[in-house]
Amino acid sequence: MNTQQEVLKIRADFPALTQKVRGKDFVYLDSAASALKPLSVIERITRYYTFETANVHRGAHYVADLATGFFEESRRKIQNFLGAEHTEEIVFTRGTTESINLVAQTYVKKFLKAGDEILITELEHHANIVPWQMIADEKGLKIQVARVQDNGELDLADFKAKLSSQTKLVAVSHCSNTLGTFLDVKTLAQLAHASGAKILVDGAQAVANRPVNVRDLDVDFYTFSGHKLFGPYGIGVLYGKKDILEAMPPYQGGGSMISEVKLPGTTYNDIPHRFEAGTPHVEGVIALGTAVDYVLKLGYDKIQGIEEELLQYATEKLKAIPELKIIGEAKDKAAIISFVIKGLHHSDVGQILDQEGVAVRAGHHCTQPLMARMEITGTVRASFSIFNTKEDVDALVKALLKAKEMLS
Repeated sequence: MNTQQEVLKIRADFPALTQKVRGKDFVYLDSAASALKPLSVIERITRYYTFETANVHRGAHYVADLATGFFEESRRKIQNFLGAEHTEEIVFTRGTTESINLVAQTYVKKFLKAGDEILITELEHHANIVPWQMIADEKGLKIQVARVQDNGELDLADFKAKLSSQTKLVAVSHCSNTLGTFLDVKTLAQLAHASGAKILVDGAQAVANRPVNVRDLDVDFYTFSGHKLFGPYGIGVLYGKKDILEAMPPYQGGGSMISEVKLPGTTYNDIPHRFEAGTPHVEGVIALGTAVDYVLKLGYDKIQGIEEELLQYATEKLKAIPELKIIGEAKDKAAIISFVIKGLHHSDVGQILDQEGVAVRAGHHCTQPLMARMEITGTVRASFSIFNTKEDVDALVKALLKAKEMLS
């Protein structure tokens, strides 16, 4: 089966692609913001609500036991998906943002002191900047920022120069949501550990593109969101090394995270439940397991093959458009292309593309420091996935040429 046939078969799994938008075929090029959902994930959520609706862990009846079994089965799936050693190292959160805040408000609050440093990069999403700024203000910490080169790659020499004995935490993206740049997190983890620091990796943009093994990478924390992995909204994962999680205090108080509550004081549950207060997003957890099944069944070799072919084709086609400039051309990047067109505002371009049925993202993509580094206010971002075709790229180019004609 050739690539085109494979993609057409995959497209049949995504019902959203069958619709018309403004009377035109729907071209979805915004997977970096959120992936469309395959039918298997949609049906799994429906099945839970239809036949398995119950709270987990505390029920005393058949359906509650059933839901609990599926819930914990998903935890085991994600443990294997990330290559974690223990199921207890998998904590369910609302998403990458909450995972990072959890680490900031537990690990950092407990173990870092005034004068300690957190090292990030100019590539980071706001979710991997603002939580560190908030806790830094509270505890008197210092934020160091490693530079990004003009081509969108991390300046490794600057990263090494900013890393010191004062650095206690390194927090980096595995893949930039704006430029698609992949960082060599295995090397960064080695450098961080050699300096005595822990490392957290924001993997939200990476897990849908390539396999991740947290033990091979030797990262201390790894996070991702379900909605970018063809899964539901409002569910995410925090991986943490077992010994580190066990030393961390709870993030929120409530049901499930306790061992025993007495009015004089409370003792806390074991990990991971210590960090999962209250009624969890049960259907989200279960359907995230289904999304993982879907990705693994396709296989990362097929996923990367499709996306790399699209990236190459789209890059060539976009570069042929006069006055269009691609921002960030790292050697190792995901199928994400951010660009500007001289004389045109990115928001205006995005609106015209929408009129042509082409869905992209226009703006700063929650990476304003990166925009400042590149001396722009925003970009148009086209991001490709396993269900996109070369015809989708052609539709993008056609719509861009129309935007140029209308706005010039």
